[in-house]
Amino acid sequence: MTEGLDKGTISVGLVREAVLVAAERGLDLPALVQQAGIEPALLEARRARVPAATYACLWSVLADAMDDEFFGMDTHPMRRGSFRLLCHAALSCHTLGHALQRMFTFLRVVLDDLHGELRCEGDDAWIVVHDRGAAPNRMFTYATWLMLVHGLACWLVRRRIPLLEARFRCAEPEDTADYRTRFCETASFDAPITQVRIDANLLGLKVVETEASLVPFLREAPANLLVKYRNDASLSIQIRHRLRAQAPQDWPELDTLARVLHMSNTTVQRRLHAEGLKYQRLKDDLRRDIAIELLSGPSLAIAEVAERVGFQEPSAFHRAFKKWTGVSPGSYRRAAASPGDSDETP
Repeated sequence: MTEGLDKGTISVGLVREAVLVAAERGLDLPALVQQAGIEPALLEARRARVPAATYACLWSVLADAMDDEFFGMDTHPMRRGSFRLLCHAALSCHTLGHALQRMFTFLRVVLDDLHGELRCEGDDAWIVVHDRGAAPNRMFTYATWLMLVHGLACWLVRRRIPLLEARFRCAEPEDTADYRTRFCETASFDAPITQVRIDANLLGLKVVETEASLVPFLREAPANLLVKYRNDASLSIQIRHRLRAQAPQDWPELDTLARVLHMSNTTVQRRLHAEGLKYQRLKDDLRRDIAIELLSGPSLAIAEVAERVGFQEPSAFHRAFKKWTGVSPGSYRRAAASPGDSDETP
């Protein structure tokens, strides 16, 4: 059985986005990614993935190296400790709407190129991200800003705030799967302005977290921002949860799964297609993510990892893993053996 929290993995494409400014500044990129537990060769492997916790570690490593918790993407650096102060500022608010306004004010003081606005239109509330001409028109920039705001907002009210729609001013990235998983499937690009829509009724939710609960929240950040508040309402995440409760050899065929979900085969395929997936790819991705988690954890023999993800022959697992990620299981294990650590967040 492969029970437990589905922590997932992050595309190496997002790793490359995260290190882009550091590379432009001439920092020692191989040393930084190795400090985070990422094999430098993975940066060139198009299909490679890293555990969400490893990506979170990279965020902290880069923040330390650049003294910037926003990956160096704004004209003004988001100095180390800014997110911690943002959390303290938001905690003194009474409602979600008030907390969002406080966050936008704080981030406008900290950053020069991006600032947020809350617009209410009937039953809808739009979180608008304004950017001036100097700001990088990149999906990664908008997504990072939104992740900080949305993740903190969800924590404050102790529930996920569903994002009903997302519009981005940038062109559509080559791979949007990670973004859709974190935010929502209903995303459009080349929009006049970047904004996400939520239910306006949620703005009245009470802030229930406290200074005492902030300590463990910051200890887990930014990994909790990446995984805990992702779009668990998506069909692909629901299916992943079902599959993780079973051994891979017991995973159902599509027809059986559709019956369990009380949907037609066509409906399941159509909804997965809208998320950029097919059922077979979803199963392959889940096998890959489980394997990466097992290789990053206690030192199971690679043959045992292979068996746990449904391979009878270790050689077949080696071939599949290299196809999935671009590197061998042993390379992943060596890279994860000594990841960096930091007392700061993100």
